[in-house]
Amino acid sequence: MSLLAMNGVTYEDKGNTIINNFNLEVEKEDYISIVGPSGSGKSTILKLFASLISPSKGDIYFKGEDYINSSPYDLRKNITYCFQTPVLFGNTVIDNFKFPYDVRKKDMDTYRINYLLNLFGFSESMLHKSIHKLSGGEKQRIALIRSIIFEPEVLLLDEVTSALDAENTKIVESVIQKLNLEGMTILWVTHNLEQSRKYANKLLTVEKGTLKDLEVIK
Repeated sequence: MSLLAMNGVTYEDKGNTIINNFNLEVEKEDYISIVGPSGSGKSTILKLFASLISPSKGDIYFKGEDYINSSPYDLRKNITYCFQTPVLFGNTVIDNFKFPYDVRKKDMDTYRINYLLNLFGFSESMLHKSIHKLSGGEKQRIALIRSIIFEPEVLLLDEVTSALDAENTKIVESVIQKLNLEGMTILWVTHNLEQSRKYANKLLTVEKGTLKDLEVIK
């Protein structure tokens, strides 16, 4: 049984068909790069898997259970979506790290937070920095840390290195590879063809809302 699956999924918006009769199976520990022209439906696939939008037709499954029978809250605890443009909360970085603990009614694990900060190339002093003084690249890395504080089973990444320089892109790629090797399933939308083949085991090409090709890389 696949971890995630789309079965005949179509998504329409304002009379336009964005995804058309889409079929896909994602296995546990897959690392799938999703490529294709702008407007081909790549981000829509992630949003459907993240239960941020619902299909117009077809079914989506997580561990064999139809999404329609699952609460979006439970799904999002296991399947986390990282937007291309990060959205941060509150006034400081630490406000964003408290949020996942608050919604679970748990105390913040400072050891875990500091470990992740270090992993992404930050010092502990970053915790008290105003989110309004962060660069675009810093905001993206903070949003990524927030997403993996409680490690999801599936991490959906939408162009998350587009605002990063080469050095920080390598840091993020290395962390994502580490998470995948530890068992996390990754789906990563990217326009960077070199990046798409660097660590992925499958390359999914989307064109005009349809699955053009699914290549097994390794």
